[in-house]
Amino acid sequence: MDKIVRATAADAQIRIFTAYTKDMVEEARTRHNTSPVATAALGRLMTAGAMMGSMLKGENDILTLRVNASGPLQGITVTANSKAMVKGYVGNPDVILPASKAGKLDVGAAVGIGFLDVIKDMGLKEPYVGQTVLQTGEIGDDLTYYFASSEQIPSSVGLGVLMNKNNTVAQAGGFIIQLMPFAKEEVVAKLEENLAGIKSVTSLLEEGHTPESLLELLCKDLNPVIMDEMPTAFSCNCGKERMEKALISIGRDELQSMIDDGESIEMNCHFCNSHYTFTIEELKSILKRA
Repeated sequence: MDKIVRATAADAQIRIFTAYTKDMVEEARTRHNTSPVATAALGRLMTAGAMMGSMLKGENDILTLRVNASGPLQGITVTANSKAMVKGYVGNPDVILPASKAGKLDVGAAVGIGFLDVIKDMGLKEPYVGQTVLQTGEIGDDLTYYFASSEQIPSSVGLGVLMNKNNTVAQAGGFIIQLMPFAKEEVVAKLEENLAGIKSVTSLLEEGHTPESLLELLCKDLNPVIMDEMPTAFSCNCGKERMEKALISIGRDELQSMIDDGESIEMNCHFCNSHYTFTIEELKSILKRA
């Protein structure tokens, strides 16, 4: 089952999030029919989004992670809420690229050069917006850099998506480890030693590691304490009613023009690829309410 485990270690000098997200990433792949490298890129950002969403305090808080970059993937957008429900999409789901020198999916080349935006809407007048330059386009490195530069939190982010030969998702998951300001040097040294021994996230998941056993591995000899765990999943809150509101927002003239065309229209949700059809009669009804 997909879930996030939230924990502390070394007497709360460290906070850790570990995640297993195979079903969530497979759901995104199915909905968007993404290529393997597009699935890997989207899956990594969605996994990070789930963990970062679970850091939000307010019930209605929303996190958006947006990659604007030059690569053939044409960007990635992911949103998550405080319950770790996540949705997302890539600009070009059909990207096919040769494997990297290491023989892996070349997410960095697919993403390209650009920026990472982190937007937190916490119900205030203005959302918090942090932006950093992409370091590698591999997502984990870029978020590690974001936390250090924008939030001044020394962090380590590990993310992985492994594909089967038939292009379905074999494994997906990750971790975020953060040092608190009062972390002692010996704790930092031990954590760095543990991280140095970590292979790729996907190889650990393939070995059968769970969020709990990942936590034990990352925090070996640092006395990790699990605070709680929560389910995570692909979830989109779109619906015909929301699409009607979008139609109302385009204005009466535009609606009238659609009616005059004499044909039903179809609207598509970017996030989950659901399609909604509106007949002429429905458009007329929406026009009255507009």
